[in-house]
Amino acid sequence: MERNPIPLDNLTLRPYDLFANRWLLLACGRLDEAQFNVMTVAWGSIGQMWDKPFVQVVVRPTRYTFEFMERFPTFTLSSFSEKYRPVLNLLGSKSGRDGDKMKESGLTPMPSRRVEAPSFHEADLVFECRKMYWADFDATHFIDPETHRLYPKKDYHRVYFGEILAAEGCETYRS
Repeated sequence: MERNPIPLDNLTLRPYDLFANRWLLLACGRLDEAQFNVMTVAWGSIGQMWDKPFVQVVVRPTRYTFEFMERFPTFTLSSFSEKYRPVLNLLGSKSGRDGDKMKESGLTPMPSRRVEAPSFHEADLVFECRKMYWADFDATHFIDPETHRLYPKKDYHRVYFGEILAAEGCETYRS
């Protein structure tokens, strides 16, 4: 996929669609040591916090990716065209603890420009991020009682805010 750097002032996207309908691939760890993991995410946000551009993702402590998010300071979020939906479904439903899901996915990890976490050749948009904050969800703070149904195992997410250090994508995302 042909991607070019996109200054954030020129980035055009539909954030709700990106998370809810397109999904994103979260990758963290170090590509150069083949010590990374990925998972599909569909919950998150993008915006500005503390005078910095950020993305926010959530990871349950039961996920293998959680270990990588805790150990490494950077991560990437990658978006793919609709034809990769089955791949994202695979990467969101299988655990890297149980086998080489990257090999099974057919995606091509590649070095990122600014962070150690990998990007993917097939992605049409990539955010390279450095963690800037985390917090654990506290169920006593849920205002909407419907939220509790999403946690039948009480395995509440940890939220991570990542400063966007670089964005690159195809022309679709450039204004």
